[in-house]
Amino acid sequence: MLFRVHLGKSTQAEQAAEKVDSERVLVAQALLPVLNLQHLHSAHSQEWLYYWTFSAACEACATLSATRMTPEEQRLEESHQRTKHWKRWGPYLSERQWGTVREDYSANGTAWEYFPHEHARSRAYRWGEDGIGGISDRHQRVCFALAMWNGRDPILKERLFGLTGNQGNHGEDVKEYYFYLDSTPTHSYMKYLYKYPQAAFPYEQLVEENHKRGKLEPEYELMDTGVFNENRYFDVFVEYAKAAPEDILIKITAWNRGPEEAQLDLLPTLWFRNIWSFGEKHGHPKLARVADFMGAAVISTEDSRYGKHWLLLEGAPEMIFTENETNFQRVFGIPNATPYVKDSFDDYVVHGVSSAVNPAQEGTKCAALHRFKIAPGASEILRLRLVNVEPHSGGLQVEPAPDSGTANPFGPDFEKVFALRLAEADQFYARRFPEEMSADAHQVTRQALAGMMWSKQCYHYDVRTWLDGDPGQPTPPPERKNGRNHDWAHLYNADVLSMPDKWEYPWFAAWDLAFHTIALSLVDPDFAKEQLILLLREWYMHPNGQLPAYEWAFGDVNPPVHAWAAWRVYKIEKRIRGRADRGFLERVFHKLLLNFTWWVNRKDPDGMNVFQGGFLGLDNIGVFDRSQPLPTGRHLEQSDGTSWMGMYCLNMLAIALELAREDPAYEDVASKFFEHFVYIAHAINVHGADGIALWDDEDGFFYDAIHMPNGEQHYMKVRSMVGLIPLFVVETLEPEIIARLPGFQRRMQWFLDNKPDFLSHVESDQSSPNGVRHLLTLVDKGQLVRILGHMVDKDEFFSPHGIRALSKYHAAHPYILSLDGIERRVDYEPGESRSGLFGGNSNWRGPVWFPLNFLMIESLQKFHHFYGDDFRVECPTGSGQQMSLWEVGAEISRSLTHIFLRDENGQRALYGATEKFQTDPNWRDLILFYEYFHGDTGAGLGASHQTGWTGLVAKLLEQTDE
Repeated sequence: MLFRVHLGKSTQAEQAAEKVDSERVLVAQALLPVLNLQHLHSAHSQEWLYYWTFSAACEACATLSATRMTPEEQRLEESHQRTKHWKRWGPYLSERQWGTVREDYSANGTAWEYFPHEHARSRAYRWGEDGIGGISDRHQRVCFALAMWNGRDPILKERLFGLTGNQGNHGEDVKEYYFYLDSTPTHSYMKYLYKYPQAAFPYEQLVEENHKRGKLEPEYELMDTGVFNENRYFDVFVEYAKAAPEDILIKITAWNRGPEEAQLDLLPTLWFRNIWSFGEKHGHPKLARVADFMGAAVISTEDSRYGKHWLLLEGAPEMIFTENETNFQRVFGIPNATPYVKDSFDDYVVHGVSSAVNPAQEGTKCAALHRFKIAPGASEILRLRLVNVEPHSGGLQVEPAPDSGTANPFGPDFEKVFALRLAEADQFYARRFPEEMSADAHQVTRQALAGMMWSKQCYHYDVRTWLDGDPGQPTPPPERKNGRNHDWAHLYNADVLSMPDKWEYPWFAAWDLAFHTIALSLVDPDFAKEQLILLLREWYMHPNGQLPAYEWAFGDVNPPVHAWAAWRVYKIEKRIRGRADRGFLERVFHKLLLNFTWWVNRKDPDGMNVFQGGFLGLDNIGVFDRSQPLPTGRHLEQSDGTSWMGMYCLNMLAIALELAREDPAYEDVASKFFEHFVYIAHAINVHGADGIALWDDEDGFFYDAIHMPNGEQHYMKVRSMVGLIPLFVVETLEPEIIARLPGFQRRMQWFLDNKPDFLSHVESDQSSPNGVRHLLTLVDKGQLVRILGHMVDKDEFFSPHGIRALSKYHAAHPYILSLDGIERRVDYEPGESRSGLFGGNSNWRGPVWFPLNFLMIESLQKFHHFYGDDFRVECPTGSGQQMSLWEVGAEISRSLTHIFLRDENGQRALYGATEKFQTDPNWRDLILFYEYFHGDTGAGLGASHQTGWTGLVAKLLEQTDE
């Protein structure tokens, strides 16, 4: 591979070669700063630099960067040190704010109906904003997004559309096709794709057809309506590149994929979030048209928090202005105080109402209206630039326009910045992930992480104000004082948070976020740590020590995986950066002590170390809605709740032992978690509460137990993930660590010597070269073998696409429980939920879920670390093939990653029979990261657009070199 810098005059052959691929030459020139060759450019300004191939330039770039920080790593460090605010602007704008809890001021918590999609274009939001492919500052004062119109839609396309939970036959769902293609952690480069039909968007058809369908039928998707037939749609790409922290270059490229010329109106839109109508005292912001600059239209913004910014728009687009104010006339039948309201652009563009926009060219919302007729296979490009330097002052970095010498903010360097930032993104990800990865695996990894970057959201929610109401607004109904989240009035969120999804779930969830941080830590450990710390801060954590579960019910209980995530992020950062952040570990440990105490006091009412966690994030996995009280006089002893607490103990023990290496005071608390773990292990296996263990020796499996009003106790023999979670409770105490902690070692040995009944839960390995190694686990070797016999059985949990949440055994043997004349049952449901239990849009009765599969792989690796290669199990059950536990974990990991990777026929399991995603060149490389996956086929189900914890596939690919 050749790489040549040519100085002086070029030959005709070389000039011809340069013209062959001018775009590659442009990209190569953009790499000059990365290659530290700027001096060549300046020293020979009258000469030219010739790059033989772009690939050679990238190779040289990678070679030079191997021994120093990449430019993106430098930006991350500058952001961390707060010397440059690279993260001030990012994709923090939601794609859906309507129908959320925060916008719901109804008496009885009917969020979906109180603020529906039909109102979204006309009503000013209280707590956030939404748009398509947009960005905002981290406090979401100033927002930018793209609006569109195809000449046929009944409304301007300004935000995403979908079904609410009550409209969908399988719950809430987005009915659009859009993709997060790329992003760096500082958002120095981002790319987004929206597929916009040329036919009228079938809003009513989607609602009506899904309303007709029952739980046994599939969802009716946008693809099913036929609007993408004959490729009659536009591919609209939105790209961002930061020349500086507050010099953001924006490029919008629209391609007509159809066979005929088609109309497309593009409206890049800038606006202020409306805070003035709700009593916030920050002054009234303003947007205004000012004098053009070098042939570009210019909009100035005035905001009390961030000062002034200017949006430059290439060319001479028609600029339209209005106010981000509710259209009271349209929504409530009340006269408007101003003729210029939130939906004025819809009236102007779609309905031709010329008086709808402000002729004074000022307001709090503006757009540039570009009207195109795009030929088949052709494209149109818009270029914009958002800066914090007044263009006319001379401070804005510009360049001479070709052949004119006139300053031009959209000259050749505009494209060079995009090329450079993309090359830097490639360089950054190349360092983070193995070179041995296949091109397909790299693509899946990159899009998984891009989706997680794009799902960072500005989240504002002051519960006390939400309950009491705002000045100048109607007082909320009194029923709200005892309604949703009324006992979380301390909670005040105003941060950038990692969301499961920007559409279906524009809210944070505690255990989702914990899993997000594992993937996020691969590229931005600082952000991952910030997320874990945030939920432990006093304005998130309840004064009693509980962590907020999720927006719909902060008081629900998610599995306590925060300590596990903190410990994993700590170790990942140490590996990536070569240094450990002990301060972070101490901060989370101290706050988690409060949370652990809350669990012990609130979820073990009998003091028997058997826990009643309740909901625990597994939705409909059992017979009952576990977030609600059971029928009168009954309660559950939960295998999963008890196991999660055992895992919590071991996570806290591991952290305490790490901290004790420098501070012996942590040895005492390490001893406490060791002892508490052993008591939990004894309770779940031996006596439980009131005499029943949760281990059923007859079946070789863990079950929940139900306590009846007459004192009887019965196993609820649902063979589900609930009985596999005990395998997550495993940790090895290494002799070299224990030897450095004499206080802990002495107390542990005293406990083992004086509590012989508990010895079965602490296994010792005398063969370790450094001394005795101890294994702490809820299951002994015999139990492990029996549980794994179920787990790796293809007729039970072991699917070709990971571990199912419910055994396939229940397809022929449903679990049925009759109580008070009511029959309750659990069937094997490998796809969408067939019942309405817990909303019906999440199903744990057969599909594959990434987070628990990820924990299972990690647990098998830990067991292998202790038992070694000699401990083998038959896998799959009945095959006669013996595997080590490491190999079993690797097989599960392979099954999960191959949901996304192409098989030998070029098909991706996650897209099932959707032909366009499998074969169309403009679709087949676009990856959606679903909430969960069909237990038999691997097809994606549930929320579809970057459901955060499925981003764990990036970590699996990183550690397996697929």
